[in-house]
Amino acid sequence: MVVKRAFEAIPNFSEGRDQALLKMLAADRHVVDLHSDADHNRSVLTLVGADLSGLSDALFAMVTLATERIDLRRHSGVHPRVGATDVVPFVPLGKAALSDAVTAALALGDRIWRELGVPVYFYGDAALGRRLADVRAGRVRPDLGGAHHPTAGAVCVGARRGLVAFNVAFSGLAMVRARQIASLMRELPGVQALAFQLPGDRAQISMNLTRLNETSVPEAYRRACDLAGLRGEPELVGLCPAAAAGPGCDGGLLEARLAATAARMAAETAHDRGGDEMARMAERLSVESRSLAATATDQEALLAGAERAAAMMRVLVAAGLSGPELDALLALSVAGLRGAVIPETAARFHQRVDLLDTWLESLC
Repeated sequence: MVVKRAFEAIPNFSEGRDQALLKMLAADRHVVDLHSDADHNRSVLTLVGADLSGLSDALFAMVTLATERIDLRRHSGVHPRVGATDVVPFVPLGKAALSDAVTAALALGDRIWRELGVPVYFYGDAALGRRLADVRAGRVRPDLGGAHHPTAGAVCVGARRGLVAFNVAFSGLAMVRARQIASLMRELPGVQALAFQLPGDRAQISMNLTRLNETSVPEAYRRACDLAGLRGEPELVGLCPAAAAGPGCDGGLLEARLAATAARMAAETAHDRGGDEMARMAERLSVESRSLAATATDQEALLAGAERAAAMMRVLVAAGLSGPELDALLALSVAGLRGAVIPETAARFHQRVDLLDTWLESLC
């Protein structure tokens, strides 16, 4: 039986311009995505792993680096922030327990305060539902520590369910109207929205979509454009579950990145083992990793991605490269991509879908 259980962590750093520093932050093997924005002067990294201990160690190393290298006294950017490492949420994937994510968040926050001296706010399910808005507005005090660190500020560490960060930018849209649109977008289920002025006479509606089964990316994009009376430029920040994806999400599918990560990790193992056969396997897996990461959102691409992830698990078993973490990532990938295939597509390709469903049932 394969346990379809893993965790995602999405640290946000108050730096979107220093490419050398961003390269250092993104060097860890758990990193599956880096999104940087020079206007916001902010970067969002996505990490995944089945081992919370290893994931937490990677996050602590990143927070340490950000504390050493980012000075908020010289920081400028349109996005609100309280720290050099602004937020660090843990998110359970598949059958992982939110309670385990809470435990990991509390432990990481304690380590950050004890070893780095940076005050910590807990939020989300790690703090009985506390909102980041309350922290940013100064309505609460740090849970650990007192006055903010002189250069690194404070860190918000939390645990929550998955959400999608999604922006729509409009050229020539007045900020007064942009703020009105953001307010109207908040009337949709699970939508948090703010308006930002960007260079080049652009206004951005910046959203968090927290109830994806009620308001997905296509619905949010369509509503924002309808309200603006303009065609906006969509931007996905981080990754999006395939079932909720839409404009701007090609190459940013969470489940496709899980499979790409499994392929990359297996390639690293094959390379380390040495020998001509393992070298060839490492090269093939590296190519497949890059290809899977770029998976598009159209229905045939989603189905093909699920099939490729399922095939990879069998290849890794045959090559002696499989393991619990890689199996979990691949099983989550197949299940998520298959779940995004709509009934009409499933009926059209019923033989392929039946084979996938049979394979998924065999993992249970």
